[in-house]
Amino acid sequence: MNVVDDEGRRLALPATIGRVVSLVPSLTEAIGVTEPGLLVGATDWCTHPDDLDEHGVTRVRGTKNPDIETIVALEPDLVLANAEENKPDELEKLRAAGLAVYVTDIRTVDGALRSLERMLAACGLERPAWIDGARAAWDALPLPDSPRRAVVPIWRKPWMAVGSDTFTGSVLARLGVENVLDDSEERYPRFDPADLPPHDLVVLPDEPYRFTAEDGPEAFDAPSALVSGRLLTWYGPSLLEAARTLPAALAAAAVRAAAR
Repeated sequence: MNVVDDEGRRLALPATIGRVVSLVPSLTEAIGVTEPGLLVGATDWCTHPDDLDEHGVTRVRGTKNPDIETIVALEPDLVLANAEENKPDELEKLRAAGLAVYVTDIRTVDGALRSLERMLAACGLERPAWIDGARAAWDALPLPDSPRRAVVPIWRKPWMAVGSDTFTGSVLARLGVENVLDDSEERYPRFDPADLPPHDLVVLPDEPYRFTAEDGPEAFDAPSALVSGRLLTWYGPSLLEAARTLPAALAAAAVRAAAR
């Protein structure tokens, strides 16, 4: 079976895919929810579904430093990766070892659902109900009457934020929130909280840096919305929960701002 990944690379795969290693938490969740028996390896950062270890899934270190020797020993039919989250040279090592590596490249909500549908098809799986559910949930979301302007920090010491051309920015745009750093030349630029463009909201996820009510909001004058990093940055089954949860979290920050 021949398939083409998001980077245009053609892969020759066996007629039946029975063993999959995922190097990305979102992709692990997508496979784990759709057909958990396929997964034989996943990164240390793969936390969903929460029963991966119970199913005997082997941990293969991180997204940036996968354990090549362990992955090869697992003899996967397919390794799943992402253009942003995995290093090209590490993926080349896997290809050099004779493994098929399927790379996704995801920048938008709609693009995520299309990409995951193609990826799952490459694994021999039909489109799952959660893709249709997530698409319907996002299509049904109304835009707020008054768009918000937000900064989205992802790290501090040094401060870093979501910049241009990101999946997270697309998620917020679908919720009526404009990322004020969307015109940055970098996807994740460094910034100084004192030099930001005008904004009326700070969106603080709990990953990759774990912002909390006591660690983050105090650095900004605008009201903060503390949100799940998984719901803001992951693509896959979490998109259904994100469509149901994120609007309320952002609305709560608007209420606090109005009460000032």
